[in-house]
Amino acid sequence: MCDACLIENIKSSMLSRRSLFTGAAATTAAVVAAGLTTAKPALAQAAGRVVDLTHAYDGAFPTFDGNPGILYEPAVKFEGNGYQLWKLTIFEHTGTHIDAPLHFSADGTSVADLAPEQLICPLCIIDVTAKAAEDPNAMVEPADIEAWVSANGAIPAGSCVAMNSGWGAKVASPDFRNTADGKLAFPGFSKAATDMLAGLDVASIGVDTLSLDPGNSADFAVHFSWLPGGRFGIENLANLDQLPATGATIFIGAPKHKTGTGGPARIMAVV
Repeated sequence: MCDACLIENIKSSMLSRRSLFTGAAATTAAVVAAGLTTAKPALAQAAGRVVDLTHAYDGAFPTFDGNPGILYEPAVKFEGNGYQLWKLTIFEHTGTHIDAPLHFSADGTSVADLAPEQLICPLCIIDVTAKAAEDPNAMVEPADIEAWVSANGAIPAGSCVAMNSGWGAKVASPDFRNTADGKLAFPGFSKAATDMLAGLDVASIGVDTLSLDPGNSADFAVHFSWLPGGRFGIENLANLDQLPATGATIFIGAPKHKTGTGGPARIMAVV
């Protein structure tokens, strides 16, 4: 075969292969495009709504120790620069925030190392507003969990179980943190309840108050048992009263600073 003929054959073969690949790519693109228009993500297909479970906070937001949880310092001012930013000093356990296992253990999981699958999960809400109205240090007890299960069915493994005490409505009042005589007072979980939830393989608990333990707790029994067990908590949740007892999915925007014992988080629910 002559050189010219050989070159022509190679060119013809290359063009045929190029046409084959081009056609295949076009077909694949068409299939993908068709899929994108018909196979929407499950959440996008839901006719539900998003509820923000996060309080906006500043240095005046109530904290457990009474000290400002976040401090602002101008780092760049708009005047003369055309942009602006703050230097922030943030204490981890302020605002709507996470308590990671490392918070109450020497070598527990840090907030940066929480398993991603634990951060998107079913949300179960136990309502204790009635007894919290009678007792500011009311607790979620095993009987409350049993009543919830009786009314709503089993608590899914890996879920987040949150207490709605109605305390979120008090956040702008001194009553959110303490009684008139200055004693800490707010609802929380009992250790008996969290032991039960641990046995059900619940991944996290949440409260609409300053602490997983009630305000009058002297031993922080829930913190010392729940967190070292490898589970985490969320404190100062907002808007739990806007959600049903079951059926919502919680999205926990955990911070990811290394060796963190917790930190402010953006929490959302879809229902």
